[in-house]
Amino acid sequence: MYLGILGCKKSNAKVEAYVKTQRLIYILSKCRFWHNFRNHSVLTKNEYMKKLQICFITTTLIIATMLTVSCNKEKNDNASSTLHVRLTDAPVAFDEVNVDIREVRVKFTDDSTDNGWFTLATIPGIYNLLAYQNGVDTLLATGLFPVQTLKEIRFVLGPNNTIKDGGVVYPLTIPSGSESGLKIKLNRSLNATLETVLVDFDAALSIMQEGNGDYKLKPVLRIR
Repeated sequence: MYLGILGCKKSNAKVEAYVKTQRLIYILSKCRFWHNFRNHSVLTKNEYMKKLQICFITTTLIIATMLTVSCNKEKNDNASSTLHVRLTDAPVAFDEVNVDIREVRVKFTDDSTDNGWFTLATIPGIYNLLAYQNGVDTLLATGLFPVQTLKEIRFVLGPNNTIKDGGVVYPLTIPSGSESGLKIKLNRSLNATLETVLVDFDAALSIMQEGNGDYKLKPVLRIR
């Protein structure tokens, strides 16, 4: 007996569904109901046809269900998600806060090593955080990944970071910003097709002025 399996790509799921179908047919052939059905000499013609229809419909429904489950399982296993990382900011009393973002990287494991980082397709540039307030945000980076759990995001910064206060521009020092990057821990499961992670770069809480007048950025980052 040959069964045409439709709706699945040529894969292990197709083979698995075929094997399960053959097992089902074997089990049905051994069951008491099927035995009585085959011994149709004791049945009238109408009873024989009714039992034939019941067996055919029941077997067809079971096989169709098995094939659907196998196909859906394969689709879920192969699902992918487009990850978008966007930037926004809370209001702050400065003229400008300019951050030089060079790369955005993501990690899907909990290990503390420097392995397992993936660099997203980043839009590098100097971003004035104050331009992204009151519900405004901007796309920083994007990437396509299998559906899994996002554990960490890292911003790799350049040296061109400044702050404008009272019309005067000052250098903005970011400790370890260009070496190890700014890291955010999270535990976000990616949705199928699209997942957007909105990073709130809270400049009001992140900027500190030293006693000598220098400005430093100790980032307070939140995930929305």
